Amino acid sequence: MLKVVLRSDVPGVGRAGDVKQVKDGFARNFLLPQNLAVEATDHALKQMDLEQKKRQARLAQEKKKAEELAQKLNGFSLTMTVEVNEEEKLYGSLTVQDIQKSMAAEGIDVDKKCIVLEAPLKALGIYDIDVNLHPDVTAKIKVWVVKK
Repeated sequence: MLKVVLRSDVPGVGRAGDVKQVKDGFARNFLLPQNLAVEATDHALKQMDLEQKKRQARLAQEKKKAEELAQKLNGFSLTMTVEVNEEEKLYGSLTVQDIQKSMAAEGIDVDKKCIVLEAPLKALGIYDIDVNLHPDVTAKIKVWVVKK
């Protein structure tokens, strides 16, 4: 058995910064060549401790930015005008990309991967949409779909 410090998350083994006992072959043939782990020496442990502190500081700063944006987004309302037929059904549907473009036009830049939409919007109405800004921070926006 070989003691290693994980440099990144490895499914089934552990998270970045963890010290784990793994089989020699697994470490030498997989973890070490792919730079997923380093051997657990005193120097490596100190280095990983330093990197962990930097990572935590960066994550705290990202979370703070996400919380500030969430404050701005909570209660944010977006109106999208669409063409409808006689039965008031949309021609096509509104997708995450459409919502993201409309938000960008309003001056709010959010990655489209953050917008959570169960299915494309296909009817007129008011929708509450979640925006995941950070694993711990979620904002809700209102999207009003109205006809032209």
